[in-house]
Amino acid sequence: MPLDIPSQELTLAQHHDAAGRHDDAINALALGTQAGNLPCMRELGKRLLTGNRAPLLGAEGAGFLLDAANQGDAEAAARIAALSALGAYRAQSWIEALRWLGVAAQRGWQPAREQLLVLLDERGSATGSNDNWPQLAAAIDPAAWQVSPAARELNAGPQVRAFANFISVPACQWIIEQARGRLVRARVYEASSGKDLISASRSNTVANFNLAEVEVLQLLIQVRMSAACGVPACNMEAPAVLHYDVGEQITDHFDFVDPGTPDYARELARNGQRVVTFLIYLNDQYEGGETGFPKLGFSHKGRIGEGLYFVNALADMQPDLRMLHSGQPPTRGDKWIVSQFVRSRVSLTAAPATRTAI
Repeated sequence: MPLDIPSQELTLAQHHDAAGRHDDAINALALGTQAGNLPCMRELGKRLLTGNRAPLLGAEGAGFLLDAANQGDAEAAARIAALSALGAYRAQSWIEALRWLGVAAQRGWQPAREQLLVLLDERGSATGSNDNWPQLAAAIDPAAWQVSPAARELNAGPQVRAFANFISVPACQWIIEQARGRLVRARVYEASSGKDLISASRSNTVANFNLAEVEVLQLLIQVRMSAACGVPACNMEAPAVLHYDVGEQITDHFDFVDPGTPDYARELARNGQRVVTFLIYLNDQYEGGETGFPKLGFSHKGRIGEGLYFVNALADMQPDLRMLHSGQPPTRGDKWIVSQFVRSRVSLTAAPATRTAI
């Protein structure tokens, strides 16, 4: 297996980025890629895939990642696993996604190994360790994620439903650890300026996962969400993890696309309405921190691993003004949840995705 040794070009790219010279950084990564350096090839692929301090050239970025994966890069194999699961710049295939995840684990990529152990725990056969990671990956049945636990109706109209034991405790812990180092202050979209701004109404932090960061396990969880709420997984935005420390909150707000948004009709035509919000409670060792629904007259505090979804729009896609809600502040301990927005259609501005049913 090739060693992940930083090249002169990779080090130079890091210096350019630190100085804000991102075009120069891309040029350095391109030179390293031409010289066959796999870390440069992988990093160039990730940046082009998402337009991160680089031109947005998704197909080219995916191509560099595939080249790096085929030549032995462990992290690039994990990226190809996620792209295969999504059907983004590749034919969609859960078999290929899990195969590449096993390859990444076999090459020593720790996040891939952790995912496989969580997935095996979900089916009751975790072994703690194994030297044959591709064999473990092949033993996982992705179709099991297309089945949702039984729902408990919290409100009939508008619909609010909860699902006990939606994901396992190890899966919750894994998601928290993935999010912990990515947290930034959450922002609020201001329609008048068209910008995301820091606001006192939202004091919590958030970890977002773009196309170069999302993992296979997160995408399988989206499949289970799809089974629960009846909306295709390909309609889902990128997953996010919210963290609330003591006193942090999101005050009363709506999740639908606001009719006051500039180019509201165009936004709905291109990307659809946010018809569903799906939450997963990742811990429960805190006080306070309920999800509040003031117009429905109740609050809900989820247990670890519990899923909950609520419908934000009426049948004609108009906003449902009854769905005012809040993330109330913990008074002791901190709170972690997955927050997943689900659109009424596949976004036309998202990366190409052809994900089909398992």
